[in-house]
Amino acid sequence: MNWVLAHFAAVTITFFALAAVAVILQQRRTPQSTAAWLLFIILLPYVATPLFLALGFRKRGKRFTPIRFGQASTLAPETPATGIESIFAHHGIPAASKGNQLELLTSGAQAHNALSSLCRSAEHSLDVLFYLIADDPVGRGFLHELTERARAGVRVRVIMDRLANLKPPRAALGALRDAGGRVVYFSPLLQRPDSGHLNLRNHRKMVIADSTAVFAGGMNIGHEYMGPFPDPTRWSDLAYLLTGPATASFNDVFRSDWTTAKGGDDLTTTPVPPAPSLAAGSARVQLVPSGPDTAGDPLHDALVSAIHRAKQRVWIVTPYFLPTDALNTALMIAAKRGVDLRIMLPEKSNQPLADFARGAYLREMQNSGCRILFYQPGMIHAKAGLIDGFAYVGSANFDIRSMLLNFESALFIHDDATLTALAGWYQDRAKDCVVGVPPAGPLRRMSQGIFRLGAPVL
Repeated sequence: MNWVLAHFAAVTITFFALAAVAVILQQRRTPQSTAAWLLFIILLPYVATPLFLALGFRKRGKRFTPIRFGQASTLAPETPATGIESIFAHHGIPAASKGNQLELLTSGAQAHNALSSLCRSAEHSLDVLFYLIADDPVGRGFLHELTERARAGVRVRVIMDRLANLKPPRAALGALRDAGGRVVYFSPLLQRPDSGHLNLRNHRKMVIADSTAVFAGGMNIGHEYMGPFPDPTRWSDLAYLLTGPATASFNDVFRSDWTTAKGGDDLTTTPVPPAPSLAAGSARVQLVPSGPDTAGDPLHDALVSAIHRAKQRVWIVTPYFLPTDALNTALMIAAKRGVDLRIMLPEKSNQPLADFARGAYLREMQNSGCRILFYQPGMIHAKAGLIDGFAYVGSANFDIRSMLLNFESALFIHDDATLTALAGWYQDRAKDCVVGVPPAGPLRRMSQGIFRLGAPVL
């Protein structure tokens, strides 16, 4: 009897291992990710196969239905300012729109005060999505403001990523729920192991007030990111305030995430208030979501295309630099073509393993002619880029996880005024950077090369 059970177990694990291999070979992955999974399954099939079922899927069509954009997606796009807009159109993403008001928020105090004012101004609804709401005075204070608005009759809905919030501000969340607010966790840890959901985190950040005004960018809610007063120890980061026609896409993204997080069906039953009369702005912008709920990888592919097309500059700022092979190649070729290529990142981030693994990439970049700028005052958490005549600001790091796995969003900017402001911010931060990757010995280079193999999970 024992040999029958053993035989049945061997056949079963072989079947699932072969099925996993078939899926791996059909998915779009980096070569190192594909090789790592295949080797893992061959050497330890009993461990690797169930782990792949839990972590290995990139796209889950049945679990994450595509974002359904509203009327804006049916409008004919304007003449593309850059080639990337045709890529976004191919993926069904609404075209860039004019007439938006956009304010860059370049400090934690400015962002905190702007977010507080936005929440207090809400009369009908507050839709909140963050990767992290910290259990500290800033996080609890933010939830207290949401609670006060809920008590005033404002519909408050909050989505938080479960993995990032293992220790949430429970008392403050409880008070919000008692006041009528709704709180749901995205991608809960307790779920079917074959859902392919555990490794796909929601890294987006946004607050939508009355469906017409948006706070978004790269900041989470916590002392490291923002606070009511300036703090020299706070991370350098970017956020923005937006009003205008482009806010419709934010509502569409939040609606999709709320439904995925099993928030209920109140999305269609709650009336949306009419848009207030706002003075038209000059910003031309486009929200680009990416992740398991988008067809393909629009953000990644657009950046690859834009970097290959770049003629003047490619300025990137990111806390972690672990690019895909396609992005890595595009950057090196651009530098060799004479494009002004700069990569700004913290000298030491909050992720030591990612810092170690980036070394091999950065030396390649520098050898190709790229300027590597290490930010000295502390952690820089901003995620942005300027490529010739457009820019982007958002939640996506310049790494494999953000580009190919996580739920992310980026605002693409095409107007000269905002481009000038963002370029000025970049140049101001560059004054606090040292340029150049320090030399490394053979042992360090070999170790960093090994760590580079693990870049897809860092």
